[in-house]
Parts: sequence; structure tokens; C-alpha cells
Amino acid sequence: MSKVLNVKKETENTHLNFYAMEAEDRKGQTFPYYMASRAKKMEDLKMNTRNQQPDGVAVYSLYGEKKDRVVLVRQYRYTLNDFIYEFPAGLVEPGEDYHQAAIREMQEETGLKLQVRPADKMYERAYYTTIGMTDECCALVFGQTMGTVSRKGLEDTEELEVVLADREEVRRILKEERAAVMCAYMLMHFLHDTEDPFDFLKG
Repeated sequence: MSKVLNVKKETENTHLNFYAMEAEDRKGQTFPYYMASRAKKMEDLKMNTRNQQPDGVAVYSLYGEKKDRVVLVRQYRYTLNDFIYEFPAGLVEPGEDYHQAAIREMQEETGLKLQVRPADKMYERAYYTTIGMTDECCALVFGQTMGTVSRKGLEDTEELEVVLADREEVRRILKEERAAVMCAYMLMHFLHDTEDPFDFLKG
């Protein structure tokens, strides 16, 4: 059976760290493996805690009374040296409920006020993002946003524009632009669930 034999923390960063592992494959051969993690300490790695608490949160939110536009950010990402379409998102602070994190992140990134829509836990629970490279997991929060777009809450390291995309623009984004995978899948819902974009939450 495959297993991890030992782990060594290689960096001391605030939000993301690099861990080197000695792993064993199903035939008993050892090899090096590497991962990134939000964990600041070895004991906080999910392989040790076995919990699935969300490290981060993303927000699938519809704008205005008609709910005919979805709130996106077109954000510069250093890993691509380019812009990509995403949902407003961010890290959950220690001791913070992830719904409150969603409200805070929406306000900071877009200036908009989020009203969270209740959903069954199976839709909101944290799922893993890119498990081949990181143990990070992220919760998805749903809601409706109101207000006026503002960039006053952005940090210096954040460069983004807020996009209130209707279905025509969503179709263009899916055909032509770079998009984060969670965002792209939910945009497919938005594109086709025209009567009630949250109808899938009733299942």
C-alpha cells in the first residue's frame, strides 16, 4: 500500500509553505514527493489532522434583484504572469466562520454586500482544490450581492477588476478566456439554469 514515510517542512512563509516527503509506492519503492500547504506547522497538515476544515472560501454570487449577472473578478496571478477569471475568494482567518469570510472577502475585493443563501452542507462543505500538489481545501458559498463596485479594500498585492457578467459575457469567457476550474463549472450552471440559477441547490 502506498504511504508517506516522512515529511520535512522546507519554508517558513505566512500563507503557503513547501513540504518535502519521502513516499513509498504500492510496490514498496521509495521516491521523493513534494507539496504546498496552508499549514504553518507539520501537525496541521491534513494528513495529520484528518479534518477537512476550509482553508479558503470562494463565492458564487448573483448580482441585483433580477439575479441575471454573476459576480466575477478578472485577477492578475503571479503563477501565470497574466489575468484569469475567478470568483471573489480568499483565506478563512483563524477562528472565522467561512460564511463570514465570504462576506468579508466579497466586501474587500468588490465593495459589494453579500447576502448568503442557505444551502445544504453537501454543497458548501470544503473540497480539495489541486490535490496532486496541495492539501488545500476550499468551501463554496452562495448568495446575492447588492451595492456599488469599489476597489478600496484591495491589498497592494491584489490587482483585479470586478466583472458583473451576464449570460452573453459568461459564454464568451468560457469560450475565449482563462478561468479557474471551480469558477468555470459554476458558470456552466449559470449559463443553463435560466429560470432559477440556484435551482440546483434544491436537490
